[in-house]
Amino acid sequence: MPSHEQEMRELLCELAGSLFARGFSVGSAGNISVRLTDGYLMTPTNSSLGRLDPGRLSKLDPAFQHVAGDKPSKEVFMHRAFYQARDDASAVVHLHSTQATAVSCLPDVDQSNPIPPLTPYFVMRVGRRMPIIPYYRPGDATMEPAINAAARNARAVLLANHGPVVSGQTLTDAVHAAEELEEAAKLFLLLRGHSPRLLTMPQVDDLLTTFG
Repeated sequence: MPSHEQEMRELLCELAGSLFARGFSVGSAGNISVRLTDGYLMTPTNSSLGRLDPGRLSKLDPAFQHVAGDKPSKEVFMHRAFYQARDDASAVVHLHSTQATAVSCLPDVDQSNPIPPLTPYFVMRVGRRMPIIPYYRPGDATMEPAINAAARNARAVLLANHGPVVSGQTLTDAVHAAEELEEAAKLFLLLRGHSPRLLTMPQVDDLLTTFG
């Protein structure tokens, strides 16, 4: 096995375990994938992010066909939507983290961008916008075109009444962005009903120009 692939297997399990230990996922909720030179690694179906085995991760070929390891998550299409929409996506993290999922359940927020620019770190790691995708049953592959279309202009999306899907230029970047999204959602919910000071558009532009 190539050393890079083995490194990614071990890192994926380490980061997934950290997310699970801190309550970003429960039970068998959530899934993570990372791009390789010859395909993708993905968490197996019905697996717990807290108890992954590097040697049993699902391996997919460049066409997203299962070629080795345990059977992949039923939400392969969700990850494929990001990888095909974004050349800069090298990893995708889908969680059911509490605060972000709570925001995805709110009908009275801006569905095109529900969390405003409250902190520079949210902008730096998640980006300028993060739309809410209308509700689909979990595992329903017909949501793929909607995710793909949104991902062309967003690094992350919220699935209505379901949870966040976040991409990153590296696996670590994607996990950090998912963590930052959860904190931003928490701040947003704490500040509802108030009039917080938001970052201005010039400030947002400066962050994106400086940090990418």
